[in-house]
Amino acid sequence: MRTRWRARHVLAHQNGQHVLLENGEVVWEDDVVTYVGPRYAGTADLDVDLGEALVLPGLIDLDALTDVDHLVLDSWATADRATGLQWSEDYFAHRRRDVFTPEERQTIREYALVQLALHGITTFMPIASEVHSSWAEPYEELVAMADFSRNLGLRGYLGPAYRSGVNVATVDGTRTVAFDEPRGEEGLADALRFLDHVTELDDPLVNGVLLPCRIETLTEDLMRATADAARQRDVLVRLHCLQGVLERELILDRYGVTPLEMLKRTGLLGDRLLIPHGQVLDRHPDVYGEDRGDVAALAAAGASVIHCPLTSFRYGHALRSFRDYREAGLNLCLGTDSFPPDLVRGMDVGVHLAKVMGDRADAAPAEWYVEAATLGGARALRRDDLGKLAPGGQADLVAFRVGDLRDGVRDDPIRTFLLSGTARQATHSVVAGRPVLVDGHVPGVDEEGLRRRAQALFEKMRAAYSERDVERRETGELFPPTFPAFQE
Repeated sequence: MRTRWRARHVLAHQNGQHVLLENGEVVWEDDVVTYVGPRYAGTADLDVDLGEALVLPGLIDLDALTDVDHLVLDSWATADRATGLQWSEDYFAHRRRDVFTPEERQTIREYALVQLALHGITTFMPIASEVHSSWAEPYEELVAMADFSRNLGLRGYLGPAYRSGVNVATVDGTRTVAFDEPRGEEGLADALRFLDHVTELDDPLVNGVLLPCRIETLTEDLMRATADAARQRDVLVRLHCLQGVLERELILDRYGVTPLEMLKRTGLLGDRLLIPHGQVLDRHPDVYGEDRGDVAALAAAGASVIHCPLTSFRYGHALRSFRDYREAGLNLCLGTDSFPPDLVRGMDVGVHLAKVMGDRADAAPAEWYVEAATLGGARALRRDDLGKLAPGGQADLVAFRVGDLRDGVRDDPIRTFLLSGTARQATHSVVAGRPVLVDGHVPGVDEEGLRRRAQALFEKMRAAYSERDVERRETGELFPPTFPAFQE
C-alpha cells in the first residue's frame, strides 16, 4: 500500500543531514519511505493532507516510562522524608512483596505505552520503578508487554530489568545496598530467555536488549556476565550509571574504583552500552569539577548517553554540558524517564539548561536536540534506517499540529515549536508504515477508562509507601498536600 502525507513543514533528510522542507510530501510503500520532496508525481492509495503541521522522523525515547509515574511523589521530597521513599532494611529482609497483581501491572504497562503513542513516540526502550515490586521484572510481564506493544504498533527494544541488590534506607538515616545475589542470576537467566522469545517472535517491532538496573545494584559477577552475554548475543545493554553522587560513593566503597572504571573492568564499556543520564563524571562539582578525560573515554569506547533533560531538571540536575559531550564526539540520544513522556518539552528544557550550564545563548541549539531525539537514538540502536525521513528509510514518522492561534507567531518551525509547543500536539504517527496515532487518538483504546484505572492503581501504589518506610509514617505525612484542605 502506498501512502502520502502532505504538510506545511517537513523535516526531511538530505546530503547526510536534516533539512527543512516547506509544503512537503512524504510517501511510503508498505514500511519503507520512497519519496520526500515538494511534489510527488505518482499516485497513492491513501492521501492525508495534514495542513498546518510539522512532520518529523519518529521520535526515539530510550528511557521511556512504562510505569505509573513516581516523580510526582519524590521529586519534591524534603530530606527528612526522602528515606521514606526507599525500602527499609526490615522490608527488604522480611516483608517485600508485589504491590500489584500481574493483571494490574499489565494495565499499568498498557497505560504507559498508550501515553508514549499519544506523545508522538514511535520507538522506545522501557524503564520502570522496582520500588513497588517484590524484586525486579519477571519474564512473563515483558512477554505480555511485548504483545501489547506489537498490537499498538510501537517499535520496542525490550527486556526484563534485573538486579542483585536494592537501595535501602537504614535506621540511622543512611543509604546502602542490600543484596540477594541469586535473584540477580535468575534475572539474567530470564533476560536471556526473553531474547530467545524475541527470536521466536521474529517481529521487526520487537527487539531484545539487556536492561540491568542501576550499577550499584549489580554485583561485579553479574556485570561481567551481562557483558559476556551482550557480546555473544550481539545485543545492546542499557545500564543506569554515572547518574548520582551516592552511586559513585557506593561503588568506590564496595570495589575501590569509580563507576566508569567498573564499566571498563567488567567489559561493559563499549559501543553496545547505553547510559541514561551520564551526569556524574570528573567535571561534576562534587567529583573534581574539571575535565580529566571521562567524556573522552566514553566517546572513544563508542558508548551512548541517554540525556533526560526534563527529568534531570525536575530533580535539580543538569548535564555538564551537552555541548562538551557532543564536541567530544560522544553520541547523545534522548529519554523521557518520567511523566509526561514529552520529548518536545524535554528538548526545550534541555536547550535552556544548556544555556545556564554553558553561560552562553548558543550552548546547545534546538537543532542539536532534535538530532539527538532522532539521529542520535538511531545511532545508539545501530539503525541507519531510523531517525530520518529519506527514501529507503523506515516509514516511522510523526505529525504535530502547529496552526493554532495559541502557538503564536512562527519564525523557524523547529525552534518555534520547541519554544511554544508540546508533544500533546501530536495528531498522527506511523511506525513501519502502519498508523499508530490518528487524529490525536490511539484507535481502539478507551482512553477515559484507562485513565480511571491508572488513577486507582496510582492511589494503591502511593498508599504502599508507608509499609516500606523505615519510620512507617502514614501516607499523609510522607506526601503532604501543597496547601491545607478547605474546612467547612
